[in-house]
Amino acid sequence: MTDCPQHDVSLQEPQLPFNVFARSCPSRGTLEHVTGRWGSLTLGALGEDTLRFNELRRRVEGVSEKMLSQTLHALERDGLVHREAQATNPPRVEYRLTPLGLDTTQRLLDLIHLVEGRMPEVLAARQAYDAERAGR
Repeated sequence: MTDCPQHDVSLQEPQLPFNVFARSCPSRGTLEHVTGRWGSLTLGALGEDTLRFNELRRRVEGVSEKMLSQTLHALERDGLVHREAQATNPPRVEYRLTPLGLDTTQRLLDLIHLVEGRMPEVLAARQAYDAERAGR
């Protein structure tokens, strides 16, 4: 079924046919698409609404047209994003999450909200780390 060695049984996890820790496992690429900077921000933006390309580009500040296009292609290929082209003049293309994309994005947004909510601790840790390094 897959080239992925199964998870180590000692981890007390159910046996899954895919193992993201295995180099050759295709789940690793999907994880990279979801958790990479542009993938996570794109999914998060689409978690709010169906958007057109330029709306997405405005929402995800800093992403280039090329990177957003590549990101959307990867997410669409993985079954997380649906691209709908409407035969209008000019053509109208919209992007929305699939059911798999919705489930994935909800979990991703939970992580994003955790990080945002704990930023005071992160910033304090950074400051302490930098002060310790500067004192050496």
